[in-house]
Amino acid sequence: MANIQGVSEVYVPETKILNVGSDIAFPVSPANFPTTQLRYRNQRWATKIGLAGLSEKDWLAAFGRFEPLPGNLQKPLALAYHGHQFGVYNPEIGDGRGFLYAQMRDDAGRLLDLGTKGSGRTPFSRSGDGRLTLKGGVREALATSMLEALGVYTSKTLSLIETGEALERNDEPSPTRSAVLVRLQHSHIRFGTFQRLAYLDDREGIEALVRYCIECYFPTAAREDLDDAAAALLTEVVAATASLAASWMIAGFVHGVLNTDNMVVTGESFDYGPYRFLPTSDPNFVAAYFDSEGLYRFGRQPTRALWNLQQLAGCLTLVCAPEKLEPVLQTYTAAYAAAFRSRIFERLGVARTNIDDDTSFMQDLFSWMTKSQIGWSQLFFDWFCGPASAARATSSPAAALYEDSSFSSLKAGLMRRTPIRPERLDDEHFQHERPQTLEIDEIEAIWAAIDTNDDWSAFESKLDAIDAARTAFGLTPKPFPE
Repeated sequence: MANIQGVSEVYVPETKILNVGSDIAFPVSPANFPTTQLRYRNQRWATKIGLAGLSEKDWLAAFGRFEPLPGNLQKPLALAYHGHQFGVYNPEIGDGRGFLYAQMRDDAGRLLDLGTKGSGRTPFSRSGDGRLTLKGGVREALATSMLEALGVYTSKTLSLIETGEALERNDEPSPTRSAVLVRLQHSHIRFGTFQRLAYLDDREGIEALVRYCIECYFPTAAREDLDDAAAALLTEVVAATASLAASWMIAGFVHGVLNTDNMVVTGESFDYGPYRFLPTSDPNFVAAYFDSEGLYRFGRQPTRALWNLQQLAGCLTLVCAPEKLEPVLQTYTAAYAAAFRSRIFERLGVARTNIDDDTSFMQDLFSWMTKSQIGWSQLFFDWFCGPASAARATSSPAAALYEDSSFSSLKAGLMRRTPIRPERLDDEHFQHERPQTLEIDEIEAIWAAIDTNDDWSAFESKLDAIDAARTAFGLTPKPFPE
């Protein structure tokens, strides 16, 4: 057992993954890095899992050298999975530069995984070096913070440590600095985990994984009969995924790589590569430079999420009759519409009325945003809590747009809405003219300061500002909106 000290009584170790009963997790050894320099530590989430008391020395031992946490996994586990990557099935993937380091309960009793990115080569690395660029780690820390602030159910960046290696990459200036990142999320069980077992025709493995997911994540889906259990599990995953897709759309977020191996059963957003936040409304906006066909463009995200669910359902046919699964898939459209409606009014800070009125309002909203090309976040910021922000909106940088006759119908709709918790407008965040954003130019400027001068002040200030926005908005990320 490791000599890591400083865990609190909140820390509850788990090793549930060892009970899955199928070959989906393989013991591996972490890389031996030249140096370990702490660059980011998420103390708020460390508190929730009982690790806030770790000294820097023990933090580096845990999240830079991956010495076992007390009572936890004694060896990291690289998870095996397959996946459709840009629509093409690939059986040659798995955790190639990461692993499952530990499991534990948070302060609410929820099972959480600690997973890594950049922790070294595994049996699934193929020709990769198993490393993460420091820039990639910076980008992910920023993304998870912003998405959490906007109410998206996302992984949390727990730790970012620079590791002292010079990496060669063909898509950014090289050599470039290296890092290892640790992320916290409810589950690392991907759609692709099921795909691998189905590919191997492993019915017993599928059954074990279904039972594991129900026990750990969706206990209300427990059924004695396996086919009923599989259908109940899919019902939960469909609802969670629909909610996730809706929250991306409201956040103006483009994931960029919606492969089946980048979606997990709990409906969490994770694994941030070439993501983007929209500057303005554009359904054809593409995040990944290599997505030449726009397969994962902004406006396509909801339908691609459904396509991925269909692949998951296909795997479950090994243990469940297809006629029980098809009706579940058909619930996605309604679940997405309900989640979208809930989340749009949550982000605006106003109450819903009736479905017809709300639908008409949403159509007006996005039509006007697209035609006016207002900054995506500016409108939600200026009109947060609807009529309670009417005076604020007059001093916005976008005030002239709000005076245009094209806005009159939408303004009327906003003015007749009931504010929810308008006291939030007293927060200092709402005293500024502009909202917090995370567009590509901002990220590049933050990285340039780090890369050129090792100046982390802009990174730290941005995270502080995003956290202030999170507190001001008071949006609680959750898989199922009320």
